[in-house]
Amino acid sequence: MRSKFDVRVQPGFATIAMLCFFILYLPIATLVVYAFNSGTSIAVWEGFSLRWFEAAWNNSQVIEASWRSVRIAAISAVIATAVATLAAIATTRTEAYRGLTFKYSFINMPLMVPEIVTAVALLIFFSRIKVATGYSGLGYLIMAHTAFCIPFAYLPIRARLENMDLSLERAAADLYATPFKVFRFVTLPLLWPGILAGLMLAFVISLDDVVITEFVKSAGQDTLPTYMLGQLRRAITPEMNAISTVFLLLSLLIVTIFFFLSRTNEKSE
Repeated sequence: MRSKFDVRVQPGFATIAMLCFFILYLPIATLVVYAFNSGTSIAVWEGFSLRWFEAAWNNSQVIEASWRSVRIAAISAVIATAVATLAAIATTRTEAYRGLTFKYSFINMPLMVPEIVTAVALLIFFSRIKVATGYSGLGYLIMAHTAFCIPFAYLPIRARLENMDLSLERAAADLYATPFKVFRFVTLPLLWPGILAGLMLAFVISLDDVVITEFVKSAGQDTLPTYMLGQLRRAITPEMNAISTVFLLLSLLIVTIFFFLSRTNEKSE
């Protein structure tokens, strides 16, 4: 039985919730609909067509930028999640001590600092390295995305660790399991849903990033978001809608896979 203080039973809650969802998803629905417009306008419907999906598929710049985005996001997400997992374990599996709160704040700093500030700082930092080494490859984008994504991966992993029952880890330690074996056979399997959540979030954040990428990238290193930004400055066609629709479907696919993996892990527990 729901409490009378439950927000879901308050008058008008359903109406306000539906209105919020409508305002949130109507622009996205409009974008998807006009991706199938046969004309060149993004505001005037001229009939159903797949021409813009075909145009995007045959656009070598779109394909190149897409693969570059996916490659950078995948590498950055894996590295960021690994670092975030180690940081979460180090800050939760320890006794409280002076400076621990500062470490929390330091790890989460990129979430509080405006992204433009981080982008300018990375631009200055990497520009000096480029001058000193002569290297101007994708390594800078991967490092920048990794640094920016660490706190996004850290939060769900830390939340999972804080909510885990320590009795199994203590029991394994009492049975003379080494710290590594406790982590490998007890902590890691229980932590896996949090790691997946952090990995997915880091991947999506990296894939979506524009500001940091725009400041750090060198010539010829456009990711799909920066390529789309450049195209929008020239001419807006439904091809941008088609590209956005494909990436929307990719995001939904990632969320769906994560949902089923999480359910599988919960059942196994």
